[in-house]
Amino acid sequence: MTAKMRRVTEDVRANRTARLLVARLEAVARVAGQLRHSETERLVELASVATMRAVALELIRAEQATEIWREAHVRHPQLPQPARLELPHRLAA
Repeated sequence: MTAKMRRVTEDVRANRTARLLVARLEAVARVAGQLRHSETERLVELASVATMRAVALELIRAEQATEIWREAHVRHPQLPQPARLELPHRLAA
C-alpha cells in the first residue's frame, strides 16, 4: 500500500470516527431530558471512554475529539460534562 493510499484510508477512518462520536453525543443530548440525571451521566461517561479509546488507537486526533465535545456542549448546554476526558496522545506500549 502506498503512503498516499494509507493516508486516504486513515482520513476516511478518522472522519467516520468523528461522525460516530458526534452522532453519539447528539443521541445522548436528545434523550437527556427523558432520563434520570445519573443515567445521562452514565451515557456521557461511556461516550468519553469511547473517545479516549479512539484517540489512543489513533482513530481520531485528540484535538479533533476535544473540539467535538466542545461543540456538543455549545449546542446542548444541558449535556453533562464527562467526569474526566483524558485524551492520550497515543496508545501506551
